[in-house]
Amino acid sequence: MQIKLIPASEGDISTISDLAKVIWNQYYPEIISQEQIDYMLEKMYNAESLKEQLTKKGHLFYFIRYDTHNLGFISVHRESEYNWFINKFYLDQRQAHKGMGTAAFDELLKIIPAEKISLTVNRQNYKSINFYFKNGFKIDRVADFDIGNGFVMNDFVMVWVR
Repeated sequence: MQIKLIPASEGDISTISDLAKVIWNQYYPEIISQEQIDYMLEKMYNAESLKEQLTKKGHLFYFIRYDTHNLGFISVHRESEYNWFINKFYLDQRQAHKGMGTAAFDELLKIIPAEKISLTVNRQNYKSINFYFKNGFKIDRVADFDIGNGFVMNDFVMVWVR
């Protein structure tokens, strides 16, 4: 399986946004309300927000590409020299359970000089939690984040250490 991570730029904002809408609506209705999905997509994946993430916050976006198809994307940022944070890791659910997520994570490890990687994941998101366990992450702590509009993210902070 030849998965590649292809860097994304400002010119790819609409593609990232479109992929997020498809993937979130495939995956999250089992976990959170459609109202919260719509709110979070608008908050995090509108053109202005994505541009800020790419240009001001230092987030690096990569398309998860198989052949010529973008199957999803990853966004990371450096917290310190060898410590990174995965902001987003989304794969089209029609491609789940085929090893593509693990292949994408392996490719990410070739790109970023990470000794430690952290991320947050919804505590009800069992599929993703199990994926992260399979790829060497451990639960570090519980964290809840008020994201506005009456919504709270109930997450685990997970950590991977080389």
